[in-house]
Amino acid sequence: MVYDIAIIGTGPAGLEAAITAQIRKKSFILFGSKKSSVKVEKAHTILNYLGLPEITGAEMSKAFLNHAASMGVEITEEQITAVYAMGETFALQGAVNMYEAKTVILATGVVMEKPYPNEERLLGRGVSYCATCDAALYKGKTAVVIGSSSKEEEEADLLSEYAAKVYYIPLYKDEVHTKECIEVIREKPIDVIGDRQVEKLKTDQREIETDGVFILRDAVSPGQLVPGLETNGAHVAVNVDMSTSIPGCFAAGDIAGLPYQYIKAAGQGNTAVLSAVNYLNSKAHNNG
Repeated sequence: MVYDIAIIGTGPAGLEAAITAQIRKKSFILFGSKKSSVKVEKAHTILNYLGLPEITGAEMSKAFLNHAASMGVEITEEQITAVYAMGETFALQGAVNMYEAKTVILATGVVMEKPYPNEERLLGRGVSYCATCDAALYKGKTAVVIGSSSKEEEEADLLSEYAAKVYYIPLYKDEVHTKECIEVIREKPIDVIGDRQVEKLKTDQREIETDGVFILRDAVSPGQLVPGLETNGAHVAVNVDMSTSIPGCFAAGDIAGLPYQYIKAAGQGNTAVLSAVNYLNSKAHNNG
C-alpha cells in the first residue's frame, strides 16, 4: 500500500498531524510510541498551553492520546531508521517492514546528543541504528548495544539469538532486564574505533573488541534519517509552510527548531499536514 502521508513521531506535532490527516480523509500511517512522548509525559506542569491551564505532562499526554484515539488514529510502534526520496514516493525503512508514502512529515523531536567520533563514518560498516534490521548479519560474532532507554533491551535480546557475544551498555540508571547471556556494563562510550570496519568500542574504562556497535537512541538525527535533507545543526531547515529541501517532505515540532514549546509543536504539526495535503492535491491536479 502507498499511503498519502507517513508521519514519524507521536508527540504534539505528530499526533496533531495525524488528527488533521484523518479529518482531511487522507490515508496515512503514524509511527511512534503508544505512550506518546516521554518528554511530554515527564513534564512537571505546563502553564502556557491554551485551554489547558496548569496541566501536568502526564495529563497532557493522556489528553493527546485520548483525542487521537477518539478520531480513530492508530499508532504503529515500529521505529523508522531511514527515509529515502524515490521520486514520486518515499520509501521508509522500518525495523521489520518497508513502507511507502507520497509525502512524509518528520515530527521525531530533536537529538541533542552529538554522534560519537567515527560513528557517521562507520555507519553501515559495523555501526547500526537497528538491531532488529541487522541482527542476522552478526551470527557467531561479537556486538555491543548502546541503549538510551529500557525499551532497547528487547533489541539486545534479539541480537543475542544470533551473536556469539553481546555487551549491553545502558545510558540510563534503571535496572536492566536482559537475557543472562548478555553482559551488562555500566561504562561511558567514548569512541568507535576502526579503519574500514568497526574493530573496537572505546569506553571510559577500556577498549572492547567487537564486530559491530548498535547505537539505539530515541530518535535518529535528521541528516541520518533522511539522506540529502538540508539541516541546521540538530534541526531540519524548514520554510513557513513546514516544507523542507526535499519536495514532499515536511517537518514540525522540536525537529524544526526553537523554541521548544508544546503548543508551537502542535501548531506546526497542523501546518505541516495541511501543506502535505495541498502538495498531494497539486500533484493530483497536474497529473490529471
